[in-house]
Parts: sequence; C-alpha cells; structure tokens
Amino acid sequence: MDIIKADKNSFEDVKKITKTTIMEIYPKYYPMGAVEFFLKHHSDESIVNDREDGKVYLLIDDGDIVGTVTISENDINRLFVMPHCQHKGYGRTLLDFAENEILKKYSFVEMDASLPAKRIYRKRGYKETEYNTVKTDNGDYLCYDVMRLER
Repeated sequence: MDIIKADKNSFEDVKKITKTTIMEIYPKYYPMGAVEFFLKHHSDESIVNDREDGKVYLLIDDGDIVGTVTISENDINRLFVMPHCQHKGYGRTLLDFAENEILKKYSFVEMDASLPAKRIYRKRGYKETEYNTVKTDNGDYLCYDVMRLER
C-alpha cells in the first residue's frame, strides 16, 4: 500500500471515490436531502481547490486507487474508501496517515464526523466537542458531530 499526494491527473479518481461512497453508503444513514448536501459540499470545485492546495492524498493498493483523504491544517476531511474496498483496513491506514501528518504540527486533530464513521472515531479516542444540525434544501436535516483527538 502506498499513500501519495494527488496530482492534477487525480481529480477523476478523487471524485469517483467521493461520489460513489456518498451515494452507496450515506442513504443508509441519512435522508436524501442530507445526501444531496454532502454531494454539494464535496463539489468538483472543492476537490480541485483542495488538490491544487496540496491537501488531497490517495491510497493505492496493488495499482488500484481505493481511498482518499484531505488534510487541511489540523482537520481531516473527505476521508472515503470505495464501498467494495471497505472493511479491509484502508480507512484505518488513511486515518493513521492523516493523524500522523497533523500531529507533526498541531496538538490535536479535528473533524466533522458522519454517522457511519462516528463509532470508528470514538474507538480511536476521539471525543465529541460540538453537535450541529443543518437544514438541507428539501427540509431534511443533516446532523453531525465535531470530534477531536488530543495528544
């Protein structure tokens, strides 16, 4: 397994991982308005901007791109693993990488935790620091916690 910084040719890979994961996993946890919110939040423009800022990484295993993570200062964002590749340790590998990179410069790691991942973060020692709700375009609500890991 290798983790590499995304380059200008990586946009479609990051987009595919992000959109596929949201569309296949999130409807099991969120109403459609919240799923649409996530898709807009992780827009093509935001992916391109983060990649141009050097914040986006890809996880490659046996030549296949299986996951992505975005690191912005001390925040972990856009951590996704292709649905057919989940439960194989790829998410843990990306999270280990992101935490290590952040903790080189900061005393804590922070993230907005989706419902599907919240239990994983708790097991790793993250604590909820804030609870948020966002009313989406069609009246559904997106609920999420800000979580923090301190070292």
